[in-house]
Amino acid sequence: MLTKRIIPCLDVRNRKVTKGVRFQGNVDLGDPIEMAVAYSEGGCDELVFYDITASAENRPIDIEMVREVARVIHIPFAVGGGIRGLDDMQAVLLAGAEKVSINSLAVENPSIIAEGARVFGRQCIVLGMDPVANPDFRRFPSGYEVTIRGFRQRTGLDALEWAKRAEDLGAGEIVVNSVDADGTRGGYELNLTRLIATNVGVPVVASGGAGSPQHLIEVFTEGKADAAIIASIIHTGEYTIAQIKEELSKAGIPVRKKW
Repeated sequence: MLTKRIIPCLDVRNRKVTKGVRFQGNVDLGDPIEMAVAYSEGGCDELVFYDITASAENRPIDIEMVREVARVIHIPFAVGGGIRGLDDMQAVLLAGAEKVSINSLAVENPSIIAEGARVFGRQCIVLGMDPVANPDFRRFPSGYEVTIRGFRQRTGLDALEWAKRAEDLGAGEIVVNSVDADGTRGGYELNLTRLIATNVGVPVVASGGAGSPQHLIEVFTEGKADAAIIASIIHTGEYTIAQIKEELSKAGIPVRKKW
């Protein structure tokens, strides 16, 4: 049985890891390089870095930061935010990242998914999606609408239809970040995660809402996720990755152990 992956998320703004609730009220937490090393040595399976203001500020991602991360950790990591086309994808991958996450760009230019998969391989192309609950089932049969620009803009796209289309275009993985759950620590949006995970054939990563190891147990069992992104629960020091994996193992969920 494939092990479930635990992926710390480092939201970066001005070279500082930051965290808020639904991208509001952010507080700076530390240096991304130092935190990457700590989490890598702590037993995480992958890391993901989001430059959370690059797209809004219309600037490229911090490539030097990507290079610095690649020099000090030895696990796969993905990078998102500020990706504007194939050249930026190539720069990120050459700097040492294994995957590129695209979100707003993919919605505005879906062909970039196919182009990226063709040039770099679909295993490198991650679709990030930020769905919000929308009860207008005539327009959104899944019950969820895709947002972009850090939750700032609604798109009129149904979340499930968009996930399926992205897979057809060549996305090798889909990160489902619930707008409603993001940063709340109240648990993952299980219905949303399960809806996507059971209707696509690529790995689905749950994101948004982790507040305890039990939430990860639920998203792996009930939500059918292949991996889970965590942030606040380890950034605060309340839990370590080792503690989370131990609880998952006790619940019968296969995880890669460092010890």
